[in-house]
Amino acid sequence: MTTRTAPSATALYDIPGPAARRRHRAYGIVSTALILALFGWIVYLLFDTGQFTAAKWTPFTYKGIQELLLRGLGNTLKAFAYAAVLSLLLGAVLAVGRLSEHRIVRWIATLFVEFFRAMPVLVMIFFIFVALKVQPLPALVTGLTLYNGSVLAEVFRTGINSVERGQREAAYALGMRKTHVMTYVLAPQAVRAMLPTIISQLVVALKDTSLGYLITYEEFLHAGKLIASNLDYDLPFIPVVMVISPIYIGMCMLLSWFATWVAERERRSPKMKAVDVAPAEPGTLLPGVQ
Repeated sequence: MTTRTAPSATALYDIPGPAARRRHRAYGIVSTALILALFGWIVYLLFDTGQFTAAKWTPFTYKGIQELLLRGLGNTLKAFAYAAVLSLLLGAVLAVGRLSEHRIVRWIATLFVEFFRAMPVLVMIFFIFVALKVQPLPALVTGLTLYNGSVLAEVFRTGINSVERGQREAAYALGMRKTHVMTYVLAPQAVRAMLPTIISQLVVALKDTSLGYLITYEEFLHAGKLIASNLDYDLPFIPVVMVISPIYIGMCMLLSWFATWVAERERRSPKMKAVDVAPAEPGTLLPGVQ
């Protein structure tokens, strides 16, 4: 006959007893029921307002509409690719400037970062498009680059400063120059800590590409707006949202999955594994000593 040992309490909380477990189970059942009821109510409203009628979903069966959406999706990915690469490069340059030993360089980089990080993205995009007469795609990419690059500069700077000071001092003691210390010692260690935040900011950049429709850039949301405002299809606004939203969410989830995959790959990299060291053997400690 075996006896069950009661779980012991931890320093953070007490193990719930039978009454508390029943109460938590009831909370879970009630919460699930409320969520299902809310979901059912939303579905009922969609049916009641005729959002699933054939007239509203017919546009998506036409080849021209499908090509419009695919072209818009391609333009969104193109704008994001340009903005992501340029934001990473600008962020790295600004981070180096903020870490510079020269005061004037550090001040200029700090002023640049603080200004464009505080400036709304939409204001920058409109200013570049309207005041500077720049084409929609360069205007959108420039606005996204200035904002996200400034934010990433702070991410890079914080990540590099988070590396233990002893790593830097040991590298300098070996005779390495500052550029080599930054490239081969600090940056590789900082990137692993910064990766989740970098990916989160890139997700923000991906979502902000939807601002391009305000300056007539034919991206994914702009294509959806053209379909939703079509009177011939009874203004299918909700169907367009139900088609476009999962694609945006899927792209963001794919980006997050890629970050997780890179982090796991870094942890499994042979360069990160410990090196076996031969055990010490008795021998001569000092020359000439027996």
